[in-house]
Formats: sequence, C-alpha cells, structure tokens
Amino acid sequence: MAVSRPHVLLITTDHWPGSLLGIAGHPRIQTPTLDQLARNGVRFPRAYSETPVCIPARRTLMTGCPPRIHGDRVFASEMPMPDLPTLASTFRGAGYQAHAVGKLHVYPQRDRIGFDDVILAEEGRLQYGVVDDYEQHLTQCGFAGQQFLHGMSNNEYSNRPWHLPEECHVTNWTTREMVRQIKRRDPTLPGFWYLSYCHPHPPLVPLRDYLDMYRERPVETPSMGKWAEDLEALPHYLRVRRDVGELMTDQEVRSARRAFYAMCTHIDHQLRVVIGTLREENLLDDTIILFTSDHGDMLGKHGLWAKRLFLEESAQVPMILVATAAQARGEVGANRIDNRLVGWQDVMPTLLDLAGVDAPESVEGLSMVGEQKRATLFGEIGDGQNASRMLHDGRYKLIYYSVGNRFQLFDLEDDPEELFDLSASVAHEEHLQRLQQHLKSELYGEDESWVNASGEFVGLEDIPHAEPAGPYNRGLTGQRGIHYPQ
Repeated sequence: MAVSRPHVLLITTDHWPGSLLGIAGHPRIQTPTLDQLARNGVRFPRAYSETPVCIPARRTLMTGCPPRIHGDRVFASEMPMPDLPTLASTFRGAGYQAHAVGKLHVYPQRDRIGFDDVILAEEGRLQYGVVDDYEQHLTQCGFAGQQFLHGMSNNEYSNRPWHLPEECHVTNWTTREMVRQIKRRDPTLPGFWYLSYCHPHPPLVPLRDYLDMYRERPVETPSMGKWAEDLEALPHYLRVRRDVGELMTDQEVRSARRAFYAMCTHIDHQLRVVIGTLREENLLDDTIILFTSDHGDMLGKHGLWAKRLFLEESAQVPMILVATAAQARGEVGANRIDNRLVGWQDVMPTLLDLAGVDAPESVEGLSMVGEQKRATLFGEIGDGQNASRMLHDGRYKLIYYSVGNRFQLFDLEDDPEELFDLSASVAHEEHLQRLQQHLKSELYGEDESWVNASGEFVGLEDIPHAEPAGPYNRGLTGQRGIHYPQ
C-alpha cells in the first residue's frame, strides 16, 4: 500500500572518522556498501560533530540544536533530554511511525524521546538501573551476562576476536532487530527508522572473519604532524591526551587499527541486509537514507587516540545522504559531492525537509539540500581546563585550547592531514585574526572570561605537565565484568 510521504532510515555509528571510507580515498578500509550509497546519493566531506563525544552529539542530532541551546557540551550522563521537540516526536506528529534500534544514550535509559518504541543496546551500563534488550537477548540465547567475557574495555584499544557465536554480536543483533521493525511496520503509515550501531566504538572485538580480511592488507602507520613531534611544545590538553599513546607500541597501534577497520567493514556488510530488506519489501525507492557518526577516533594520528578533539580524525564525520529515487533524479541528485559545511544539527532539518515535514521553530540547523549555507561552523567541548573550541570556514580551521591560551590553524585544502600548524605563520596572520574575531562572537557563559576588556584572548593559566599521580587507570578505562546475576 502506497503512503503519501517517504520513509526515512537514519543510520548512525559511534567513533567512525569521516576519512574511513573507500570512496573518500582511504588506502585500506573496505566499505563497499557505503561507497555504493555515496554513488547513489550525496557525500558531504565537510561534515563535523559540533561536540565530538557521544551524549552531547546525540542531543544535537535529536534536537537540531547546538550545545548552546540543548545545554550539554561536557558529556552530562545523567541529564535528561532538554524540553525541545525531537526528531522522533516531530516525525510522529506528522503521522509517522517512529522506531529506534541500538544505542540511544539518553537518561533515563528507557526514555523514548518521542519514538513509538526503542529496542535498546546500552553497552553494558547497568549502573543506571536498566538491563537492555541486547542483554536480554544474550540471556535467551544461553549466554546470560557474558557480553564482556571477551575481557576488552569499552574505552581502550586492546583487542581480540569476538568470543560468542556470530549471531550474538551486537552488530548482527542490531541489524536483525531493525529488519524486524521494518517488516512489522504499519503499511498505512510512513516509517521513520533510527538504526544506531554501538561500534566501531571499543571494545574492539571484531568477528574473526573480518579481522582475517585485514591480515592480507598491511595497516598503515598513522601520520604525525610537524607540530606534534615536540611533546613539550603541545598545548596542555593535547599533552595530557598523548599520555595514552605513549604507552602503546607500534605493533599495538597497528593491531588496534586493524581491529577497528574490521568492525567498520562488519557494519558496512550488515547494512546490506537492511537495504536488501527495504528492496524486498518494495520500499527502497521511496526511502530516504542518511548515514553518519557521532564523532570519529584519532586512532594514533599525531600520537592521539579517541575523541573530544577538533582535529579531523576526531571531529570530521561521514555524512552520506541518499534521497528517494524520484528526488535523486530531481532536486537532490546522485553521485555527487557537496562541500558545504554541515554539522549534526543539520540532520534533523534535512530529513524533515526531504519528507515534507515542517521543522520546529527551535531547530537551528540548516537543511543540507537547501539553498542556505553557513559561512562558518562553531564547535565546543568541555569546560574550564578541559575546554576546546573550533571555528571552521570551510577551508581554514581554528582550534582554541583555553589552558595556556593556545591556538592551532590548519589549511585543510592544502594540508588535509593537518601536518602543519599555521597559527604562527606570518603569511596566514590575516586568516588567524579573522577566525579569532569570529570565534569571540560565538563565546558565551564562562568562555567570555577568556577575552579581556581590550578584546584580546587571554584564556586560562597554563598548567605544567606532570605524569599521572598514584595508580594509573585502576579501572582499566571503565572495564565491565560479568553481568549475571543482573
């Protein structure tokens, strides 16, 4: 039965850098499905997470608002969603059935934030009082509480193959549950489906078959910028972050990257099952698909790991939009690259725009298929000594670290690898001052104290670097245990 509006499938991952796509020119990663989706639609290589860490980014995605509006730039794990219309509630208000599967990362954990239902995978966060649907599935399969018996941590880069049967892997489970939701849809209503994979976020526990795929493809050594070679010259925030990388050998770095790539390809292949279901259900031509990630991962580049940074591998994310068949032949197009600056706040208005649904007045993002384009994008993460800010104009990117009052400036057109910091370059002083002036206009709250009465950046007093005092990483970066009895 035909419905009046297109279906919408929003796919997100966790920790996937925008560079990790075959079609983006990466020399090792295998992403045949995403590469084909990009050929079928539009790829946005200048897409960024305004706050490159899980919870704030997901607030931005679901409200269409930057942190200044939704209130979280630090990772407030027990702060409820703000009282704003969400992507799910807006689609439901327009007559859509709205279902989510996978990682939602909200508090309380069973808050559906506007969805009709949420089939939840929470990465083992039992401390908040919820046994999620994935844990219950493992129990039904005879593996109660064994999700983390592989022994790997959720926030470090030790790795090994998955320890349970393939069908029990959370990536396969998430795929199957989304397929079930699509097949169980009300045929009289359009569907909004949110498919949210937990990986390639650690723990790095790929299926052995995918790990083997990368044993025949030598994993490259991550590049190191000239500015990153002198540890003592780094801004305090980066120097602290380098401590983790200094503990890893070259073999461990390569092993972590290989496992990470394997988990990306696993997701890529599982997406084929979802797309195949849409095709067999005769829904594919009438479905809008958008693929993205909440942030990336440095994966050893410049000696750094994980997220919470505005360097490219952390902040730049994949953004692939595939319109309906009719829209692809018309106003949206296909096999196209759009270099406009976009952020996660733009996902909500884009999907609503293509579905013919009015965006709530609270939304500050811009439709990525509209005529209006932003001149700059502001990014913010952390407060006080953990604060970093970004101002991006599409070519030049300014990064500010409050402690020590330090700047970095990169020309992403001439130096996409961010090997050369131009903040001290006389030839680029005009660009530095221009972006600094714009950055001032974006500051609010306690950030305004970083600029003195004369309009000069003063930041916060520098902090001498010191080795961590006392036992280092006693909890193995949040290591989980046996989750039974629950």
